[in-house]
This record gives sequence, structure tokens and C-alpha cells, in this order.
Amino acid sequence: MNDRYSRNRIYVSPEEQHIIKNYPILLAGNGIGSNIAECALRFGFENITLIDGDIIDVSNLNRQNYTDQEVSMYKAESLYNRLKNINPEASIRYINEFITKENLDRILENVSVAFNALDFTSTIPVLFDRACQEKKITVLHPYNLGWAGLVTTITPDSQNLETLGDENSMNELNVVIFASQYLKKTGQNVDWLDKIIMSYKEEEELLPPPQLAIGSWLVAGICTTLLYKIATGKSFRQFPEFYFTSIME
Repeated sequence: MNDRYSRNRIYVSPEEQHIIKNYPILLAGNGIGSNIAECALRFGFENITLIDGDIIDVSNLNRQNYTDQEVSMYKAESLYNRLKNINPEASIRYINEFITKENLDRILENVSVAFNALDFTSTIPVLFDRACQEKKITVLHPYNLGWAGLVTTITPDSQNLETLGDENSMNELNVVIFASQYLKKTGQNVDWLDKIIMSYKEEEELLPPPQLAIGSWLVAGICTTLLYKIATGKSFRQFPEFYFTSIME
């Protein structure tokens, strides 16, 4: 194990460190994906593709991995520069494009795990999952719940989010409501989350969901742990099961 990852010792074996170094992952959506990408890179995942056609807005800075000097720049390109500054030898590439039906097949070439961090403003997130399942690519869905992090994994053989709504009605809120109901059935106190859901639904103006930096970094840790488990052949929860982390009660 080289000096860069010497403090990973005991937690990660030299053999596992070698496996994850070349394991190809795709970050589709570089909002919350920006936090995940840095955590994964620092852990040792060095084969990363970033794609996002969006630019950085000042409203992103409360939770996404960008700086004030990068406002109005492309997210994918800015994140690429940050990651290369952390590890110049890593194999990282970026694509300043939105995912469409036309470029989906090209983008999914040579990918083992993909992150679906796309905005549910179109049917593309659902089509992305379908394409990944057809191509035998495992998909991770990360969600920033403010005081909590939520991640669910869709494998080629698991159920997918279309069990919660069709491609035209599916959105982040469906997933959060499902998770809240599931957690309550298992005896967990998520009253605080129900209050957030209700307040969001009662907003007069249709706005993006509220999010905190706390949720972004919790999700980054969960996702990197999941990447490690998937890449090294360990067991992990698959949708409709999920991972949820918070200290709110």
C-alpha cells in the first residue's frame, strides 16, 4: 500500500486497495455527486467519470463541494479540477453535458457502478436506471435529507424505483415518503422528517427540496462504504431496502 493510502491500513487490505483503484464509477449529476466523488477519491477510487451540464449557482454552496470563485462555471469541470488537485495521478474524466436519451448508451460504456444523482425534472432518471439494469450496472441513489443521509441501491436483479411511481410521476419526494413510512414500520422515530415533508408539500411556490451540508456529507460516507462493499464482493442492501443515517430523534 503506497503512502497515499497508508492510513487506510487494517480497514482496507492491500489487495482491496488495488481492486478499488481501477474500479470504474460514474457520477451522473455533480451536485451531491461532488461530495461523493471527493470521499470516494480520497478512499482510493481513482477511475471516475463525471457528467453534468449544469453550472454552479450560489445557492449550491450551502451543501455542494464548490467554492464562491467557481460560481457560473461548469460543475463537472470544476469538480474534475478539484479531484485532480487531490490526486493528479487518478484517472478522472469529465463531460459537460446533460444526460439525454441520445447520449445515454455512450455514457454508460465501461462502467461498473453508476450514481444516479440526477434531478427528477424529466423522465431521464428513470430511463437511466432502466438502461443500467439492462447493461448489468449497479446504480446508487443518494438523497440529502438535511439532518440525514439516505442511499438505496438498484442492482440488475433488484426492484427499481418504478415500484413507487411511473416515469412521469416519479420524483425525490416519492422516495423520501417511502423511506419515512418504512422506518416508522420498523419502530424508528422520524417525526422530524415527516414535519419536513409536510412543510415542503405546503410551500406555495414549487421549489427544489431543502437540503443541508450535513446530509451531503453523510451520504458521501454511506456511498463510499457501499462502493467498497460492491467492488470487493461483500453483501449490501438492495432496493426496497436502503441505508439511512441520522442522529436526529
